[in-house]
Amino acid sequence: MSTLRVASDSFPEMDELKAILVAGGTWFERRTIGEVQVQEFKFPLITASIGSTDRNAPAVGFFGGVHGLECIGTQLVLEYMRALLRRLEWDELLREQLRTIRLIFMPIVNPGGMAARRRSNPNGVDLMRNAPQNAEGRVPFLAGGQRIGPWLPWYRGPSGAQLEVESAALLSVVEEELMSRPLSFALDCHSGFGWDDSIWFPYARTEREMAHLPEMFLLKTMFEESYPHHGYAFEPQSHQYLLHGDLWDCAYDRTRAPNIFLPMTLELGSWRWIRKNPMQMFTRMGIFNPIKAHRTRRVLRRHPSFFDFLTRAAFSSRRWLPNGDFRDQVMRRAREHWQPASAVSTS
Repeated sequence: MSTLRVASDSFPEMDELKAILVAGGTWFERRTIGEVQVQEFKFPLITASIGSTDRNAPAVGFFGGVHGLECIGTQLVLEYMRALLRRLEWDELLREQLRTIRLIFMPIVNPGGMAARRRSNPNGVDLMRNAPQNAEGRVPFLAGGQRIGPWLPWYRGPSGAQLEVESAALLSVVEEELMSRPLSFALDCHSGFGWDDSIWFPYARTEREMAHLPEMFLLKTMFEESYPHHGYAFEPQSHQYLLHGDLWDCAYDRTRAPNIFLPMTLELGSWRWIRKNPMQMFTRMGIFNPIKAHRTRRVLRRHPSFFDFLTRAAFSSRRWLPNGDFRDQVMRRAREHWQPASAVSTS
């Protein structure tokens, strides 16, 4: 284990999560699926679920805190959980949705890293570089994932080693609660350098197209028609860069047909905050999170519309999921949109 130091067995985001689960005790089904030990402290890996118990019901998973420094992603998921509890007191439409879909939350995937306010987990491993697959092409030096050692950022872990506890826990939740269903989505909330907010989807390891490109294209199209001023860049992650060991690539490739699992990453562009407050560039937290309270509130207001959109798309999936000739037409449109020069099929 590296020289990570933490002061206690809790931190603000963990306290908020526990408070939400206490307040929502009659609604949320809480599970502790493992724990991470740092010095004498133990941090639980907690999930919360709500909605239909039918194993064939569509499901949406919301994840955050894979990188311990990116607290704003965790705060987004926690805010959405709080909003659900408030709405359940009066929102009959929400109650109707939850009779036929299931929502799964894992807001703090990397509690040891978040407690220490650092990107990696307590072993110095970048969890989003920890899956076993290698990229099919050149990756950015270091940032694409490296095995030199944990003293450098973006460390993947030793070659041939087992997954980190947190990575294995995330994949087990995804396999049990999402991939096993006929239809499921995942949204993993991050922040990082960039001017724009982005929604990325597989692949990160290759420029080849994912098998469910038509379904992803329809999601994008429906969202843009419903929220024309959303401002997201919605694209495969490979359009930005390739990387080794992406957990969502790993989960997507493990999903067995005919089940449809569509993982997405919400990347919040931190350069927006830094541009307006350049001094935060010189703080570790300021590189990845809005520091000013009013900017944090703005982020928390801006993105729940996409969370709600995913729950409604899951609820209404019979109305839009493509099949037959229509799916072939959508595939052609998707290829023209995302890969105008050429497209290499996964088949």
